[in-house]
Amino acid sequence: MFDGRWRSTIEEGLKPLGTGLRRAGVSADVVTVVGIVMAGATATAIGVGQFRLAVLLLCLTGVPDALDGAVAKASGTASTRGAYFDSVADRFTDFLLFGGCAWYLAPQGRIVLLPFALAGAASLVSYQRAKAESLGFNARGGLMERAERFLALGFALLFSELLVPVLWVMLALTAATALQRFVKVWRQADKPVAPRANRRRPTRTRPRRPVAERAEQWRNQIEARRAAR
Repeated sequence: MFDGRWRSTIEEGLKPLGTGLRRAGVSADVVTVVGIVMAGATATAIGVGQFRLAVLLLCLTGVPDALDGAVAKASGTASTRGAYFDSVADRFTDFLLFGGCAWYLAPQGRIVLLPFALAGAASLVSYQRAKAESLGFNARGGLMERAERFLALGFALLFSELLVPVLWVMLALTAATALQRFVKVWRQADKPVAPRANRRRPTRTRPRRPVAERAEQWRNQIEARRAAR
């Protein structure tokens, strides 16, 4: 939801900061790696129950995620390789954060499966978008995208007693997002494709003369040859 509405505005506002980082010799890949490191630190803080520290680290994790694209555009190095690395890093970051939640909830029994289910649903949402775009369709949008997951997790960490309920709400909304994207792409793919125009030129055929007319012509030709002998 936030990705479709405000992403372009945020990227535009981050351009000066991206330019400054590039002048300082910081590449977009370095910024992405910093985001992964910060996500690992956030997951560790969540796992040991340091939720206040985890909120701060979570905010710091989101900064490199927003800046790597700005740095790449400022340096003119935006490429397919960079986009691939950024996408893989986002998925890895998600698993780190949900892994930290699972670490914290492990002593409570089966509820530890909740963060893993959420990680799987989030991966499904991301896969749907990637697969749809590879087929020429648009699967963006939904109630619970990556930005919303960051905000919801931050809220849950601020009020630790609400961690499990918020994770359940995140799971339900992420599953709803996956369903939304599936229906959206299904409708796009269901539209009939206009048939290609037949570019072959129509073949010209000579009108066939009646058999009696052709036989009469043959007799006349034979008689003309005999008369010429």
